Amino acid sequence: MILHCVFLRLKAALTSEERDALYRDITSLKSVVPGVVDLKAGANVSSERLDGGFCDGFIVTFDNADARDRYLAHPAHQAVSERLVQATHGGLAGVLVYDLDV
Repeated sequence: MILHCVFLRLKAALTSEERDALYRDITSLKSVVPGVVDLKAGANVSSERLDGGFCDGFIVTFDNADARDRYLAHPAHQAVSERLVQATHGGLAGVLVYDLDV
């Protein structure tokens, strides 16, 4: 299984409604993109304060790397990704992606 972990530095100017809409867009991918086993999204709740400003994120679970790669190329994922980059502080610098093979 692949855990596709995405951490976000969202712009401070985003309203709670805009943030909620982004989370809805992200979580909708589970029902739209084939191969998504699970998808969880939300704000960081760690008490360690080691997030480096990446205070929001999501984790997508796939059976394998092929499913992850199909997800990455899917038009729905591409559209959500573009909205996320626009909503982050620094564009792509506000996105951290880490994939873990478990």
